[in-house]
Amino acid sequence: MHQLSLFEGLQKAYQSSSALNQQQLYGLLQASGCIAPKDLKERAPVGRAQQDVCLAKRRIRWHQQTLKAMGVIERVEGQRGVWRATEKGRKEGALTPAPPRVAMLAFDTELGAAIWGACETVFGSLSESVAVCITSPPYPIAKARAYGGPRPSEWIDFICRALEPIVKRLLPGGTIAVNLGNDVFMPGSPARSNYRERFVIAMEERFGMAKLDELIWHNPARPPGPIQWASRQRVQLNSAYEPVYVFCNDPAACFADNRRVLRPHSERHRALVANGGENRRRSYGDGAHRVRPGAYASETPGAIPRNVLSIRHNCADQQALRRHARAAGLPDHGAVMPLELARFLVEWLSRPGDLVVDPMGGTLTTAKAAEMAGRRWLASEQHLEYLLAGAYRFGPNQ
Repeated sequence: MHQLSLFEGLQKAYQSSSALNQQQLYGLLQASGCIAPKDLKERAPVGRAQQDVCLAKRRIRWHQQTLKAMGVIERVEGQRGVWRATEKGRKEGALTPAPPRVAMLAFDTELGAAIWGACETVFGSLSESVAVCITSPPYPIAKARAYGGPRPSEWIDFICRALEPIVKRLLPGGTIAVNLGNDVFMPGSPARSNYRERFVIAMEERFGMAKLDELIWHNPARPPGPIQWASRQRVQLNSAYEPVYVFCNDPAACFADNRRVLRPHSERHRALVANGGENRRRSYGDGAHRVRPGAYASETPGAIPRNVLSIRHNCADQQALRRHARAAGLPDHGAVMPLELARFLVEWLSRPGDLVVDPMGGTLTTAKAAEMAGRRWLASEQHLEYLLAGAYRFGPNQ
């Protein structure tokens, strides 16, 4: 159920018109399918006085006040009940942040819900236990992307504030996986920032979250960079990976399970099993590793993945999403996680029936991965346009 359709319809109506009175607005909303003619006629008792009101018109007026508070529309001076889009509201490709302390359902499925609102607002009132959080927050870079972000000096406090309500609701043995950028440098220097190390320490000191692992996401499609320090100054090498830190509140009770993400065995391994395993007796590394006859003779369901994952960022799913966003006039998201990486994390770290959350949902990659894996999910995103694009991933009827 796409709960933002009426809100989105109001935005588009004002963007496409110079000014609208209420009757004109109702006509445009009916023409776009956001409301039905019968909705404007139905009335119901509301409040202590049980006064009959039209609930559809009431919702429209509430959305108008929200758009006004956001600076997207304004009243036309001297004309009663006439509104128009502000310059900000007409700006092409602009992002629309959620108003302070507002959380609105964008859409939901049988397994999850996407919420338009700041993560602190959405997860600060969450009452359900969380099994896993998988997210990719804004990186602490000097020039922020379109979606913004905190100053580098404020980043640790920013991310800890965002994660704190989730940490409080985390099940014993639950995990938090955070994808961070590697190309963050000290001002005017090729020296890399140590913000990642400070983040790991902050997670332990503030929340008691132990570092379970540091996955390396190798991106073979990553463009050359950092341009300044690799291509121009020639000090650094081209970057090819980003880390994914995985934290657990109780490692002894951790319910991550690598059997959920086993990989197919290689042809060489299958041949080894078929031949009855090893026929050698060898000792390597001063006896640290020994090979004995008959080793590796047993068939197993698959190979345990290594913690270096080679996945291209420009996967087919993200390419389809970009095409849809452009066709719909929605802005591209400047930093996306490949669906394959998100799904690996979801399946490794969570069990069927668990709740997977993403407080900085973007275009809902984690949510889509959870949906595909049959997990329940909850995602928040403070920019409306990213949610509208992300809804495409869940089918045309959403």
